[in-house]
Amino acid sequence: MVCRNLFRVWNLLRARMSDELSFADYESRLDRSIKVKAPDFCSGERLKHLIFSGQFTRPLLDKLCRLADKIRLLAKSKEGHRYLNTLLSHKRAMLYFTQPSTRTFMSFAAACQILGMTCNEVRDLSVSSEAKGESPFDSMRMFSSYFDLVIMRSHIPKFAECCGYMMNTLANSQRRSVPIVNAGAGSDEHPTQALLDIYTIQRAFSFTHAKDSRQWTRYDELRESFPGLRKGIAGKTIGFCGDIRRGRTVRSLAQLLTLHEQVRLVFISPPHPALSLPRDLKDKLIDAKVDVRECHSLEAHLDGKPVIEQLDALYMTRIQREHNSGAEEQEFNELDFSQFKLSKSLVSRMKPYAAILHPFPRDKDFGEIPPAIDDDERAFYFRQARNGMWARAALIAHLFDVDGEINDYYEQYNSEMQIAPQ
Repeated sequence: MVCRNLFRVWNLLRARMSDELSFADYESRLDRSIKVKAPDFCSGERLKHLIFSGQFTRPLLDKLCRLADKIRLLAKSKEGHRYLNTLLSHKRAMLYFTQPSTRTFMSFAAACQILGMTCNEVRDLSVSSEAKGESPFDSMRMFSSYFDLVIMRSHIPKFAECCGYMMNTLANSQRRSVPIVNAGAGSDEHPTQALLDIYTIQRAFSFTHAKDSRQWTRYDELRESFPGLRKGIAGKTIGFCGDIRRGRTVRSLAQLLTLHEQVRLVFISPPHPALSLPRDLKDKLIDAKVDVRECHSLEAHLDGKPVIEQLDALYMTRIQREHNSGAEEQEFNELDFSQFKLSKSLVSRMKPYAAILHPFPRDKDFGEIPPAIDDDERAFYFRQARNGMWARAALIAHLFDVDGEINDYYEQYNSEMQIAPQ
């Protein structure tokens, strides 16, 4: 038993040394700004790989959100579902998820299946060849031999980016290369979560209702109380509450929101450097001409009014206790976290159209959003999770250049539905 454990430790050390050597090959490229890196992962206006949220432009975001709407509508009918299922039935996807995940993994698997792709997975390194000393780079090279797409969540920071560069090198030498999608790798960004968050916020701010008619629309009713209300994200006040510094979803979404005009971002976090808005993100937002505010309670006053009453959307996050050091645990015990939890009374003070979001998982012990709020019409977080399936299906369709086919089919399908006998 001792010999077996020593052998396992040796293999892990050997793999780690191999990883360090492989990362050294990409060091000069890793140190560049995202603006400089982004063209490496695109071909014209089309993504080759998705590594950062900074690769999204406003036109591309709008295009993907429109495509997600079309996919969700087509998938509701048997005929539309059958059509979508044929688009990529000749393709295979590898889901390499070596960090814990429920929603991201399942929604990517569902997105692939909507488009007809076959999926395989690696979720436990102890039963892969990496446990025998194989480097993750060799594993990825093997995946590219068997699959047409690799969707990855790794514990290794910047690994997804390095894999994108490796695939580019293979493509440049006329060898097999496949798209890489960062599904929240390491402590880096989470670009597909930011995509589905933008999609959810856009849908929330369309102010539509199932009972909309020529005589009545929810939007018209809201404008009676809020005459200045406009559809879309522009001009909205959006709050982020909880663990701001360590939340990769917060970082990715905040940067995408800068693509919209006159947004105000309010970061609500405990007064502790491990949890508050990081300086580098704040500087990026300010450079993008965003109105950035910070406070330490949902009831704090901004411009003379409680922040909870000013928000058009609130993005709640859990405190990521798994990242706490021993010293932080002691310091956090002295903080009042009640100021960063929603309650029914707080929600009742929010605007009637305000959207409450959460990237999940929510912490049942911490209780940042109690289940009692789930039935409130402002609670968008379960819809947000479902939207991940449609947004990720749209991304995959874009990567494989079948988005044009979906648009054409949708137009034909929609026209036939409109002229069909009622």
